[in-house]
Amino acid sequence: MSDGGTPAAGGPARGVRPAPAAGDSRAGHGRTTGGGGTTGGGGTTGGGRSAGDRTASGDRTAGRGEPLVGQARTAVTRHGSADPVKALLHRHRELCERAVDPLEIAAGLEAHGVTDRTAARFRHRDVFSLAEELYARVPRGDGGTRHGSAAPASGPATPWSAGALLLALLPGALGLLTVAGLTATDGPLRAAVGVAGALGLAVALASPAPAPGTRAWTGFLLIHALVGDGLLAELLAGGPDGPWPLDAPPLLGLALAAAPAVWCARLFAARARRRLAGSRGLADFAAGTRPLLLGVVALYTAALTGLLALVGTVLGAGPPGGGAVALGVLLFLARLLTAHGYRGAAASGLAAACAVHGLALASVLAARLPGCDLLARPVEAAFSAGGPAAVPALACGGAALALLGHATAVLGRASAHAGTAAT
Repeated sequence: MSDGGTPAAGGPARGVRPAPAAGDSRAGHGRTTGGGGTTGGGGTTGGGRSAGDRTASGDRTAGRGEPLVGQARTAVTRHGSADPVKALLHRHRELCERAVDPLEIAAGLEAHGVTDRTAARFRHRDVFSLAEELYARVPRGDGGTRHGSAAPASGPATPWSAGALLLALLPGALGLLTVAGLTATDGPLRAAVGVAGALGLAVALASPAPAPGTRAWTGFLLIHALVGDGLLAELLAGGPDGPWPLDAPPLLGLALAAAPAVWCARLFAARARRRLAGSRGLADFAAGTRPLLLGVVALYTAALTGLLALVGTVLGAGPPGGGAVALGVLLFLARLLTAHGYRGAAASGLAAACAVHGLALASVLAARLPGCDLLARPVEAAFSAGGPAAVPALACGGAALALLGHATAVLGRASAHAGTAAT
């Protein structure tokens, strides 16, 4: 450019700035006039970054795949060209590729702490809508399913197979055989038959793949249901002076209640899965699933009480005690939690009931030591108020209430039902 401001021969037209050469120290800075003002359409005051620089910086920020939180999420909103869902997909690609339907992705996101409010930051109304987009973005070449699996049905549970029906009826058959053996034997052999039957029922009643120790705790509780009440009465009376009575009706009633337990568990899994498919938010799903859980538990409790009353009438033992009902509900809740992936909580509830039973028997025995009479006072008070069934009712009832509270919290989550088959 000449001193007079006119373009030199072959130079650019007026008002058009040539692109700065590579390595030019003036790149990104506006040319200043004598008064310090900025010139040129792409210039900035004070050596600030140009719009192109800001765009490039925004692209680099959006492409890192880092969690979109705090200032990064604000930058995504400001630079509308960024794709927040793409970053989320990068973080959870393994989950999205493994899922056989959007519901599994929604459950997985919830397990990772993504809520409906979080989904709104990704421009979606809820987690389910966000999961549908993530599922659609993952390329699939097998017609919509992965790993050869079909999308799980959101409606009723799978029909009863012959094997599933036999497994549901097996505990009842073992219970009948045990009662028949108890009727046909006497003395030490009778006690051995009862213990063997209780241990066999513990194995038959356990859910598939239970937590370590679950079968042992279940076996202890069933043996206590058979011999515990009579043993406690003998201990409080100063004995035992001989063989104490065995209580067979609760054992048979619990064995026959295994079939209703399996049916109620399948009903809960199917209805929860259907509600998961129709829900439009995690809060909506939890609000509908928790009453369903309470209804299923009440349904099983009614079936169990009826079977215990029927068995007591047939065997001439009278109405069922609270201990047998509480034990049945505890075993059912442990089965539900195990089937939905909460094996540790189920085992802890059973172990707590066993600990209370053992502590009650030990305290009565320890009270026979000089100066230790006070140790047996709580057990004696419970026995006086409710009879022999008071202690198992308190032990199993307390553990069942704790498991029910835990189940109400965790089984209301979508992550507890994704891909869960009826059991």
